[in-house]
Amino acid sequence: MEPYFPDDIYHTPHDMPPHWLDRLFLSSRWGLHLQFVWEIVKARRLVAQNRYDQTAVAATSRAIFKMVEGCNGRFHITGLENIRHLTKPVVFVSNHMSSLEGNIMGCLLLPHLDFTYVIKESLTRYPVFGPVIGSRQPITVGRANPREDLQKVLQDGVALLQNGRSILLFPQHTRTPEFIPAEFNSLGVKLASRAGVPVVPVAVKTDFLVNGRTLRDFGPLDRSKPIHVAFGRPFHITNSKQAHQEIIQFIECHLEKWQTDASSPT
Repeated sequence: MEPYFPDDIYHTPHDMPPHWLDRLFLSSRWGLHLQFVWEIVKARRLVAQNRYDQTAVAATSRAIFKMVEGCNGRFHITGLENIRHLTKPVVFVSNHMSSLEGNIMGCLLLPHLDFTYVIKESLTRYPVFGPVIGSRQPITVGRANPREDLQKVLQDGVALLQNGRSILLFPQHTRTPEFIPAEFNSLGVKLASRAGVPVVPVAVKTDFLVNGRTLRDFGPLDRSKPIHVAFGRPFHITNSKQAHQEIIQFIECHLEKWQTDASSPT
């Protein structure tokens, strides 16, 4: 599979034309969400045909990525060289602002390596979407018993990593535009340490898509906010507490920089 993003950085072109659905729905949220639903419906058909492979998953993610750009979403992605040269599985550890990062990671990562997620078990029971995310064979947790969730992630995660699949973790309890280090657990570091694989810190700023009040995945769009994704260098863990703090610092530094850049006059 050829990478969608062959360079070290990516910035959405300034002359990106609006998508026809965005024009049809008068630049509301519904053009993007309708396109998302359509892509998931198409993916569900491929799942039923046992044809939803790694290339197809990346294509779904890419279509959503392009639709976001067609709704005036402006991506700024850095650190792509840190994933392009990976030859062995890793654990990606990221903050979690909205559903957007989960939907675009496929086109960023899958051309370089196979990966799956750690997700809430309830997501696999969603109509249409459930079988699609389930086809990635994610690690599912219930969140009712943190101790059991920890053991499940460690046991299943080590097995997946040993079989060559990387894992993407969002260690926060829920997605939120505010990054609170005290609510960012060290599960990713523990998993990487247990499996003896590198960890890759990831910082995202995806509050372009606001979490909805009733339907969290279908919130409004804040087109004034650029979308940022930064991949850090992979590193092996020698001290778990120190590694956890390094990841937190990576995320905090990028969020602070992006906020400063947004506040600076152009």
